[in-house]
Amino acid sequence: MARRIALLTIPSAGKGRGSRTAAIAHPRLTEAGFEVRHLVSRDGADARELAQRAVADGVEALVVVGGDGMVHLAVQALAGTGIPLGIIPAGTGNDVARYLDIPRSDPQRAADVVVGSRTRTIDLARTGATWFVTVLAAGFDAIVNERANRMTWPRGQMRYNLATLAELRVFEPLPYTLELDGEVVRREAMLVAVGNGPSFGGGLRITHGAEVDDGLLDVVVIRPMSKMRLVRTYPKLYTGAHTRVPQYEHHRVREVTVAAPGIVAYADGERVGSLPLTIEAVPDALTVLVP
Repeated sequence: MARRIALLTIPSAGKGRGSRTAAIAHPRLTEAGFEVRHLVSRDGADARELAQRAVADGVEALVVVGGDGMVHLAVQALAGTGIPLGIIPAGTGNDVARYLDIPRSDPQRAADVVVGSRTRTIDLARTGATWFVTVLAAGFDAIVNERANRMTWPRGQMRYNLATLAELRVFEPLPYTLELDGEVVRREAMLVAVGNGPSFGGGLRITHGAEVDDGLLDVVVIRPMSKMRLVRTYPKLYTGAHTRVPQYEHHRVREVTVAAPGIVAYADGERVGSLPLTIEAVPDALTVLVP
């Protein structure tokens, strides 16, 4: 009997990249003997509903075509079920694929990972009813996201670059209260990030050193620095060298509550909600297909 899997896409995502990528991966999965149920969604809300229906119907795996946003939608349906998540990368950042060593520029090779059917369990982070895989941003980076989402021009990465420059002109350090496994600390900071994994935003290793299977969250605090130093520090996020700046602070915990005025947090690049938020590590909450 053919193995039943669901392939979830948003054709319009990434200027049609999702549709083009699915057109390459789908035949490879069919040729390998899978019974592929192709779920074509209109938008994020529709994709989430289709994912939930597929899980309720008992598919043997849910494969998403897209980036970290699509993974985020799928995880809301898959967390704790044991049904594997497959990823055919077609996003801008693709950090989850990066974590799992899934080929990010070759849809056929990514489909071959699904065909191989090798599984691994990883941790998730949870805040309220929302699960996330990568990093929760709760500071300057979250404010930039909010501004970028209000902008209608330009598209792509340039929108975030312009939003960053605009916020740099007016941003001031924020007063944070953190509860780290029950210990309350107060800090003035540029940002606080809570990582289940080490990176977000296409390889920005803000929570450098975080592991997706250690049962812990990595909480990074960047204490106040000048705006010019912040600009100079930004490129270091791609290598993890920011961990050597004096303003860097790092904690490993099972649970953290983050509070600061006026901040809307983002996780996996998606809007989660206003602070305060409590985030907990949930070990072995997600099964994934890996090389």
